[in-house]
This record gives sequence, C-alpha cells and structure tokens, in this order.
Amino acid sequence: MFPNNLFENPERLNRLIDIAQSSFLPLVKGALLYSITIALVSFAVGLIIAVLTALARISGIRPLVLIARIYVSIIRGTPLLVQLFIIFYGLPSLGLRIDPIPSAIIGFSLSVGAYSSEVIRAAILSIPKGQWEAAYSIGMSYTQALRRVILPQATRVSIPPLSNSFISLVKDTSLAAAITVPEMFRKAQEIVASTYEPMLLYIEAALIYWLICFLLSILQDRIEIRLDRYV
Repeated sequence: MFPNNLFENPERLNRLIDIAQSSFLPLVKGALLYSITIALVSFAVGLIIAVLTALARISGIRPLVLIARIYVSIIRGTPLLVQLFIIFYGLPSLGLRIDPIPSAIIGFSLSVGAYSSEVIRAAILSIPKGQWEAAYSIGMSYTQALRRVILPQATRVSIPPLSNSFISLVKDTSLAAAITVPEMFRKAQEIVASTYEPMLLYIEAALIYWLICFLLSILQDRIEIRLDRYV
C-alpha cells in the first residue's frame, strides 16, 4: 500500500516510479498479444455461434429450439470463471486436456455465443413482418429473404449492443489469468509477486484496461455514426 508520507520519502517514490516504468511494456505486451487477441478470436467465433443459435431459436423446429434454449440457459446461468475452470481443470479428469489459450478461447466463445444470440434474435424479430412478406412476394425463399433482406437490417440494429459485448469481453479476458494464460492481469500478478507492490501494479493494469476500452468506445461511436447515414 502507499504510505501517507510517500512524497516525504524520495527513495520510496523513485522505486515506485521505476516499477511503474519497467512494468508498463510487459503489461501492454500482455494486453496486445493475449488480452486483445483472445478477445478478437473469441468474439469472431462467438458471433458465428450466436447467429446459428439465434436462427435455431426462431426456426420453429422443436429439437433445434430446445438445444439452443438449453445452451443459452446453461451459459447465462453459470459464472464465466466456473466455465473456464471446468474446461481447463475439469476436462483433464475425463482424459481431455486443453492448453490454457485454447481453453480461454473456447470459454469466451461459448459465453459470447450465448449472450449475443439473444441480441441477434431480438434484432431479427424487430424487423417488421412486412419485410418478410415483401421478400416472399418477389419470389425469394426463406433463406434468400433472411440473407438479403432481414439480416442486413438486423445487423445495423445489433451493432451497438454487440459492440458493448466486445468491450466487456476485453475486460473479461482478465479471468483467463486464473487458468494461467499470460495476459495482462496475469503479468501484473507476476510482477506483484516479485515487487510486493500490488496497489501500484493493479492500478496500472486498471488504467490500461480503461484506456483500451475508451479507445474501443470511440471506435464504436464512429461505426454507429456511419451506420446512421444509411437509415
């Protein structure tokens, strides 16, 4: 912890400054190589799962609807950290051992798929039924209407909440430290173990997370403004 007389102790202050400077690059490297990379891959895979799950939910085919509902219920009803522990620590007891990074990607992808599927399903259902009828009236099949008419409109509706999901996912990658993935928070823990300065390192990691999410929020606003031009 920071002592009350920190600024009256130049040696202590200089040590904290040196630790902050020397730890900055390792933390940023952990963020770029692991935190953001895992978030991007997991989000991409999760979106595929989300679209398939959303289409299964609205298909009207009972077995598909049931499977999709059970999947969403399980993922949304259990903590993400528990899911990561089951994948990384639990599956080896069944003879299936998965490395830390693939385990993290699987866990995050399943989480993104479940939550985003509800966003995509709601976006599809928000499209007026007249759009379906208009597509059918010009000879389109269900698949053609979905691909050419409904999904493009649903995409614009779903981008703001999906962008928020991605920003949340970037922060959630810190949970991967619990399964030994060397992402930014794990790096902070390792530096804390050698410097015994938890307050400094965790505040520094928090500021880096905040900066990344702030930049992503600016990008999200730009995308939404561009999409509004076509409304």
